[in-house]
Amino acid sequence: MEQMKTFLDDSEIPRQWYNIMADLPTPMKPPLHPGTGQPVTPQDLAAIFPMNIIEQEVSTQRWIDIPPEVLQKYLLWRPSPLYRARNFEKLLNCPVQIYYKHEGVSPAGSHKPNAAVPMAYYNKVAGTKRMTTETGAGQWGSALAMACQMFGLECRIYMVKISYEQKPYRRLMMNTWGAECIPSPSNLTQAGRKVLAEHPDSPGSLGIAISEAIEDAVTSQNTHYGLGSVLNHVLIYQSIIGLEAQKQMKKLGIYPDVVMGCCGGGSNFGGIIAPFVCDKFNGKQVKIVGAEPSSCPSMTKGPFAYDFGDLAKTTPLLPMYTLGHDYIPAPIHAGGLRYHGMAPIISHLVREKFIEARAYDQLKTFDAGVKWARAEGFIPAPETNHVLAAVVDEAMRAKEEGREKVILFNWSGHGLVDLTSYDAYLSGKLEAYELPDEEIQRALQAIKDFPKP
Repeated sequence: MEQMKTFLDDSEIPRQWYNIMADLPTPMKPPLHPGTGQPVTPQDLAAIFPMNIIEQEVSTQRWIDIPPEVLQKYLLWRPSPLYRARNFEKLLNCPVQIYYKHEGVSPAGSHKPNAAVPMAYYNKVAGTKRMTTETGAGQWGSALAMACQMFGLECRIYMVKISYEQKPYRRLMMNTWGAECIPSPSNLTQAGRKVLAEHPDSPGSLGIAISEAIEDAVTSQNTHYGLGSVLNHVLIYQSIIGLEAQKQMKKLGIYPDVVMGCCGGGSNFGGIIAPFVCDKFNGKQVKIVGAEPSSCPSMTKGPFAYDFGDLAKTTPLLPMYTLGHDYIPAPIHAGGLRYHGMAPIISHLVREKFIEARAYDQLKTFDAGVKWARAEGFIPAPETNHVLAAVVDEAMRAKEEGREKVILFNWSGHGLVDLTSYDAYLSGKLEAYELPDEEIQRALQAIKDFPKP
């Protein structure tokens, strides 16, 4: 019988996260204080995050111990299985072996609890009573709602309005776990009211929702903010994906030629690739590919620049590939990869040519996702469909090149509560939208006077 799954025993779960900051061959540009233009200090971040998380954000320590309380929660779904996609291989009929890390087995259905659980834990230890955050497609919001419930914290989530309307079951997941979910832009914050005054019908954006969540946190007592992607500490927490995958592939006696993931802010992609990028630093031949939407192509069409992480300019200036902090994604896009920027770590690795980025339109991504569902059974999240399009692309390249390849990718979550987007695709309502160059140029006007990295 052909082996389909490779498991790790509970006792084999990684006990430490990996911090790629310790091994970068060239240093990253520092985040800047928007007022002074100087590198941000830990104290500058203290109004937003508790100090135990800030310490990890600025850390260059290679290994960070996972607290026992976090490991206990992780064991609800971790270690996650490594699958061989044999049926998809047969469908593609290309000289490839395709392996995927199944992150849809978490209670929230995606990779997001890998970061939400430690974030809630560290806030609890620091004395936080309440957390705020934003969410796009709802994956992060539902994960943090669950994690806050686990550690007895209140939680308010600002959900991008178009997703709030398109994905009611994500909102209901958050409510079931005890969180409050608010469509953004809202009338609850100054940032939200300002947007609504200028654009009453605004579909919202992650940049707007981040502004609202941060404003709520800094103006409320015993409250801190939690970000689900982009920042260094989030990618550190997600490294457990790649660390487990390395152990599982070692059990199989194989090593990937290509490692892939979908990219919005960079969390699940950073999680699967970080240990393999370290191998690449040390001479291993491995191609690493991030797949982003052509409707929000920060890495493939945006410049590497200093920019804010939110619309209201409340975050530090981050060195990243960006489409401009006031960029509003087209509401027709079905997935959640709609953030204007890319994680500084991922941006740095792209700029230094350790990894490459590709953009795919949503018709190609859903075509790949439906093929996957019909071959492998699991219905992917719309975000996950982007990496599936890249896997198909890479398999076809292997066929053209006439050589065998082992492909590893992160199956970042299931799409069982995102079926309205599949309905739009199957009924012909989705468009192969690509962000026009003139829209990119307009958005970039907002950062033309910022410091240059």
